[in-house]
Amino acid sequence: MRALNTLTLGRDRALYLGEIPATGWHQHAAPVLLLGLSGRFGLHLPGGQLASCRSALIDASVEHMFDPCGEHVALMYLEPDSPQALSLRGHFGRLGTVVLDPVSHTPCRSSMDRYLHNFDLPALLRWDMHTAGSIDARVLRSVQAMRAASLGAGMQRGMQRDSVAQIAQLSSSRFNHLFRQEMGVSYRSYRVWTQVRAAMLALSTQASLTDAALDAGFSDSSHFSNMFRSTFGMTPSSVVRPLRTVSLLR
Repeated sequence: MRALNTLTLGRDRALYLGEIPATGWHQHAAPVLLLGLSGRFGLHLPGGQLASCRSALIDASVEHMFDPCGEHVALMYLEPDSPQALSLRGHFGRLGTVVLDPVSHTPCRSSMDRYLHNFDLPALLRWDMHTAGSIDARVLRSVQAMRAASLGAGMQRGMQRDSVAQIAQLSSSRFNHLFRQEMGVSYRSYRVWTQVRAAMLALSTQASLTDAALDAGFSDSSHFSNMFRSTFGMTPSSVVRPLRTVSLLR
């Protein structure tokens, strides 16, 4: 039986369940937990390293290729400023930016589904997930403004670096440095990530992928496709066409 491909989006998290093709090299602007729900998958890392595992936790900005090997998988993304992502920073610092098989136990499928849909990382990882640290208030204001811009008209103007730096009351160069320091990714990478995420969000109300991309501020479908491929290592259609539902967390 083929997997039911679903996408769940929240303010600071996202969950994809189903089947996807093998990706090319790419890097996310947010940490991700990869889970093989029906078997092991392959993970290619820089330096020629190839791992076969049932789960992997990958920090933001880490280049990799993901080969699901035809398995049913779960991909859980956490925005860099989310409490869970902030808590993971200490673990990445201690264990490295790629942690193989962090989900050491295999709960029953009903429990696994519940953990995933509740974004219950402590239950999955069995780690201390107390929030460690916080995001600089100036950067947090800029991130909130970017998210607001991604949901309304004038996105391109509202997400330009100089405009966002003004919200943070910083020079553009200082803003770039502080943003990377606090978020773990460059402003440009996170801006693209936010726009791609907005396009996926628009799919909950738009039947056309092109219309969703335009709503998210991309100049055309080719621009969106290029940015999606650099973000996820595959074409938008290879992910979107098999989707059965796009759900929003309130």
